[in-house]
Amino acid sequence: MLDVRTCASLSEAAGILSGDRQAMLIGGGTLVMRDVNEGRLTEGTLVRVTDPAYRQMSVSGARVELGAGVTMAMVLASRELAYLHAPARGIGGPAIRTMATIGGNLFAATPYGDFTVALLALDAQVVLQAGYGSGRAMPLEDFLAGRERGGQGLVTAVQFSRPQNPSELFFRKIARVKPKGISVLSIAAHLPSSSGRVAQARVAYGAMAPLPMRARGVERVLEGKALDQPAIQAAKQAALEGCRPATDAIASEWYRREILPVHLGRLLAGEPR
Repeated sequence: MLDVRTCASLSEAAGILSGDRQAMLIGGGTLVMRDVNEGRLTEGTLVRVTDPAYRQMSVSGARVELGAGVTMAMVLASRELAYLHAPARGIGGPAIRTMATIGGNLFAATPYGDFTVALLALDAQVVLQAGYGSGRAMPLEDFLAGRERGGQGLVTAVQFSRPQNPSELFFRKIARVKPKGISVLSIAAHLPSSSGRVAQARVAYGAMAPLPMRARGVERVLEGKALDQPAIQAAKQAALEGCRPATDAIASEWYRREILPVHLGRLLAGEPR
């Protein structure tokens, strides 16, 4: 039997989740309610959070913080988050975007989770609260690595440094059905430049491994280089390093491997989709 608990504070919700391993947070419901409706989730406690802090956005300073309950529609409504509009727009259609949350996207199974790919390219941190204690920040990459084990606490927010030049954040989602199909793969790249050369490159993929992943081989070859054709060609050659794509109903492993270098090259060159 399913029980629903409504919590007025993040600490109350965190306390329930830490004390009951069968308890599950329900944000926008795009993931959890599908499991409920299709009969895969029939027992446990569903936890709802009404704390306004869960949906707060701090977007104007050097450090951006987005509450885990912030929806994709809220991101799209913010002019100051224009650099995240492309990944937010890649999440379903308008109705889904009014419900789908940033926190929920962190738990989306491959080939979903495109917004998380963009956060990974921004070197984001996840803010976690366990029980009634204070929150702590963890690198998103570490959070994803331990996601399936659970027990990390309630995700309350994500944080990242605001891009100094929004045009240096690139995102591309490849899908067979446009504009809201499921990803064949997605790519995000944050490529700040200094004196015309890439500095602190961050590149991430979706649907090219069991979890969103950093493309460290691509980062390595782009670091310190001008973003010219030789650098782009080197990035394409390193594109598949560390990749473990799956074959599913959307695409085969072979197809994902074939098209990734092509779309990475187009993204880095600024070519239209």
